[in-house]
Amino acid sequence: MTILHRALGKRTIGLLAAVIALGTTFSAGAADQQRIPKLDHILYGASYYNEYVPAAIRQQRLKKDVALMKAAGLNVVRMGESSWGRWEPSDGKFDFAWMDEVVAEMGKAGIQVIMGTPTYSIPVWMYAKHPGMLARPLGGGDTGYGMRQNMNIDDPDYRRYAERIIVALVHHYKDNPHVIGWQLDNETSAYGSSNASVHREFVTWLQAKFKTTAALNEAWLLNYCGQQVDSWENFPTRDFANSTGYKLDWARFQQWRATRFIGWQADLVRRAARADQFVYQNNASLSRAEVNAYDMTRPLDVAGNDVYFNWQDEYDGRHQTLQGNLARGAKGRNFFVAETTGQAQGWDAVKQIPPYDGQMYQDVFANIGNGANLHMYWHWSSLNAGQEIYWKGVLGHDHEPNRIYTEVSRTGNDLKKVGAALVDLKKDNRVAVLYSTDSNNALTFMPFDKWTKPLPPSFHADGYRRIFERLNAALYQARVETDIVFADAPDFSKYKLLIVPALYIADDALLQKISDFVQQGGHVIMTFKSGEANENFMVRWNTAPGPLRQAAGFKYQETSTLLKPLKLKGDPFKVGDGNTVETIAELLQLETAQALAYYDHPFFGRYPAVTRNLYGKGSLLYQGTELGEAQQLAVLKDELKRIGLYGPDQELPPAVQVKHATSKAGKKLHFYFNYSAAPINASYRYGKGTEMLAGAPVQPQQDLALAPWGVVIVAED
Repeated sequence: MTILHRALGKRTIGLLAAVIALGTTFSAGAADQQRIPKLDHILYGASYYNEYVPAAIRQQRLKKDVALMKAAGLNVVRMGESSWGRWEPSDGKFDFAWMDEVVAEMGKAGIQVIMGTPTYSIPVWMYAKHPGMLARPLGGGDTGYGMRQNMNIDDPDYRRYAERIIVALVHHYKDNPHVIGWQLDNETSAYGSSNASVHREFVTWLQAKFKTTAALNEAWLLNYCGQQVDSWENFPTRDFANSTGYKLDWARFQQWRATRFIGWQADLVRRAARADQFVYQNNASLSRAEVNAYDMTRPLDVAGNDVYFNWQDEYDGRHQTLQGNLARGAKGRNFFVAETTGQAQGWDAVKQIPPYDGQMYQDVFANIGNGANLHMYWHWSSLNAGQEIYWKGVLGHDHEPNRIYTEVSRTGNDLKKVGAALVDLKKDNRVAVLYSTDSNNALTFMPFDKWTKPLPPSFHADGYRRIFERLNAALYQARVETDIVFADAPDFSKYKLLIVPALYIADDALLQKISDFVQQGGHVIMTFKSGEANENFMVRWNTAPGPLRQAAGFKYQETSTLLKPLKLKGDPFKVGDGNTVETIAELLQLETAQALAYYDHPFFGRYPAVTRNLYGKGSLLYQGTELGEAQQLAVLKDELKRIGLYGPDQELPPAVQVKHATSKAGKKLHFYFNYSAAPINASYRYGKGTEMLAGAPVQPQQDLALAPWGVVIVAED
């Protein structure tokens, strides 16, 4: 053990004061110091925790695990992020020897290491000294030690200890050639902290934004129920607030806190790390309302995302593609799948669903085809105790090779052959989906769908996220590769089609940007609830859809909940039994738009359900109701045909998915996937090439034989 010099503690206090003084800036130039990882091969591996292995077999397992990883073609592990109590078993006393041994064994085998900063789970001794650093939940409910991510990330004592362990770790491993990068924290958010110090900083944050309480009162319309704030000193807490503006800005503030925390860690690591060591953060899902994906990735070198799903018949690649699109879009370049499903997952054993043969192999290449440079399982060997016993890794509870290990070995060894040609792939998509964290939050605070039927198992959320996921699902079913874009994008001009789900919260500038996109020749598919409220969660007082009215070509003044599903008159999109709409009907009144569908109903039948307006050189298709899955797919396909984005990919068999990319060498690559248990032939419609995994020549118009859960990758000559 070593004791860190007392001088480090003084430096910590000074740096923390500087961070707090940054105000609304998350770091001092973190985004300008980025180190894009320079990789010459795909990183393929798993999180590894030798310290989690039962003591009786821990020592003997290390060499055996490393040998198994090497034989399986794994070339990277992530370690250390969950073991603050092991790194620092008591205050100021550090132990690196246990991990040094693991890193050395990995290095001997040619396995590279990503080290994690262990700040997401505080040691018991720290809680005992500073119980006040725990996060206070809204309403002041009970809190205590016992689980991770239970602290106020801005607590001064927590920050002091966190900086000390981060700096100590980075100094210790910065010159180790086997450590190639750093993961910051783990699945970070602000954990809903509502401590008194958090409230005080929120007030300071609001002061910087609104300047005066009078401006805040107007923005949030606090005249309602006489809730005007007379002074910043009297500002009420979030606990029982019912102001929609308060709720939205509190959510933004919590996102900002998480972003600042990650920027602070990025600065600390970069100051001490080797120049070629990258930093990233493994987000628990970039569509979480607790984080702002676009902002969260600004201080990072690469976006990382944890992608969890079920195998077997629930596995179709859709969720992985969406999360990959979010990660690639957030940073505008290749991303890391920082954690993903091994055998099965769950905080209990209720739903253990290990993969069918071939699914794990296929999933790796699907992520790579989407732009992933790293694919890492959580985790290597299943835990024998703890809450995540049944969140199973590559190896099971006996820590021995198994069916899963055999498939991982097949994948890793094939990546040895082709991984160098698949790293840093470039995507050039013509379709984008606009994602709005604000709308996600706002439509949770003010839901529109409590009367609807229970969610189908294929969807992960209600409200905004259901609409967002349904549109992405339709694009995936239509085999349309997409980017995810954010409100902060300067414009959308590189795309031909922009999909806009339920953009409930938007300032006038964003709505104008969408209108300009249409006028200049772009095409938009937009859903209900778009443009309804401004950036302060105030429903606009100009007739809906407000600033979108000219581009949309209609107005409306009423909205009705649909207490039961309706049909569209005459089945206009030819979907038979799938001819249903539900949840909501905006009673649209046509101005310049054309009606594409009307409701089949004695009252609602006078109002169009789907419209299209030609505006400038482009068009805006608007859905004033929630389309069923079949309807949504049909509308999308019709629009793709109309604007010239319908081609050979859309004619492939339903179980086949295809992804396209360009390699660093400039070769066009085409990835074909069979998401079914039956063999399928898929017609290849691109240039003459070579099948990369089998080495066989491929000719245009040739039928590709796709095995069950199979993958074929063609590199054009």
